[in-house]
Amino acid sequence: MKQRSIPVCIILSLITCGIYFLYWFVCITDDTTRISTKYNTSGGMALVLTLITCGLYGFFWAYKMGECMDELRMKSGEPMGNLPIIYLILNLFGLSIITAALIQSDLNKYDFAA
Repeated sequence: MKQRSIPVCIILSLITCGIYFLYWFVCITDDTTRISTKYNTSGGMALVLTLITCGLYGFFWAYKMGECMDELRMKSGEPMGNLPIIYLILNLFGLSIITAALIQSDLNKYDFAA
């Protein structure tokens, strides 16, 4: 897993009008898939499904990423939270960039060799 700077990812996403966000979406999905048993879809496939469904798959993706991050926290001995619901609500309000930043924060925090 590659450590990514969250502010740089957000700035690049804004500067490129969301194009970098698509790349970041694929990367965090792939990284999460490597460390979790709850989600087995590649980042590219998740992106395609999100685009084909006009964003509807993104809500499912957010919920599953929350489950994966809860699993990651459990592996680290931390208490699980309500991340699936939090990520879903953020995406419902169009704040998927914040969801991605929170996921990246957890991925940066826990260094699991996959």
